[in-house]
Amino acid sequence: MRLVVCVDRDDDLGRKALVQGPVVGRADAIDAATRLAIVDPEDSDTNAIFAAVSLLDELRGAGEECEVCILTGSPKVGVLSDRRVADQFDHVLAKVHATSAYLVSDGAEDEYLFPILASRVRVDGVRRVYIRQSASIESTYYTVIRALKDPKLRAKTVLPFALVLLTLGIAAAGGVFLWGIIGLSILLGVYLVFWTFDIDEAIIDSLRSASTDIRQGSAAFGFGLFSLALVGVGFLEGYNAYTGAGTTAPLLRLLLFFQTALLWWVAGALVWEFGRAVRRTFARGRFPRNFWVATTSIIGTGFLSAGIVYLVRYLEGAITSSQLPVLIGLLGAGFGLLIGAGGLFQYWKAVARRATRDSAPSG
Repeated sequence: MRLVVCVDRDDDLGRKALVQGPVVGRADAIDAATRLAIVDPEDSDTNAIFAAVSLLDELRGAGEECEVCILTGSPKVGVLSDRRVADQFDHVLAKVHATSAYLVSDGAEDEYLFPILASRVRVDGVRRVYIRQSASIESTYYTVIRALKDPKLRAKTVLPFALVLLTLGIAAAGGVFLWGIIGLSILLGVYLVFWTFDIDEAIIDSLRSASTDIRQGSAAFGFGLFSLALVGVGFLEGYNAYTGAGTTAPLLRLLLFFQTALLWWVAGALVWEFGRAVRRTFARGRFPRNFWVATTSIIGTGFLSAGIVYLVRYLEGAITSSQLPVLIGLLGAGFGLLIGAGGLFQYWKAVARRATRDSAPSG
């Protein structure tokens, strides 16, 4: 069985046509492409889907057994969208049992997902879809205006500029222009961190997951809520330690804040990860192996962070050389656990690859 795969990495199907991936089958693929074409006739994903259907008909006409599918990612293109595509592809393979695939792409962005497909089945080739455009566009202004109607482009170009104007305007009106620059720097820094690491998408996914857990009676929501409470307790205990340090130097008080809060944060992360493991156990019928990798990484990060705090305190003269064994022990345990987590991950990965190779049909 060969699978013709069309990838909508930025989820135009879900965002514009309200079609949830994965889409499997010729009739459903044509329906999805038609709905997208009605909503946005200029979207190139429509042509890519029809090209996939055309390739499907071509292969079936040659006597091959094949099927077509559409995989969708996320409007925030990146790690999370690629993870969604991978999960959907696993779901399709569980239903179709294909041994090879053919990728149909409307651009180089979708072809970044080639390794995800190739790690699961043999990929026989990639068909690029080129859209013939009319040369009668009246002006560059029209092109720019049409491009700025894309929400992804607006978020990357217009939003930061709007934040600059808004913050500086409010600060100038209030006579605190210097504080406006300071606030703008913090605001843009937070925005860039969120945008770089897809934190906003992760928050949205967490809220959706929490909503699903509540409706399905999943225990994971309770674990998540408790872990957030532990993080809050960590901030509260750290703040109490910071304010209770009296006339201690500001840097040492800040280190005391992190040292006090760290234990609560690690506990919260462990509870959160355990809740995710429980949810996956109920969903898949087995306890996830990556729980042990994540747990080892979390504990190792906690030890390493505590060791760094102790190291800075030692360099600042806040602790004596008699506590050097504790410092060395924390750093050694942290590095050891992190290295162990990496080794454990590679071990489970090798086991899964060996199991896949053993279960593949011979010949």
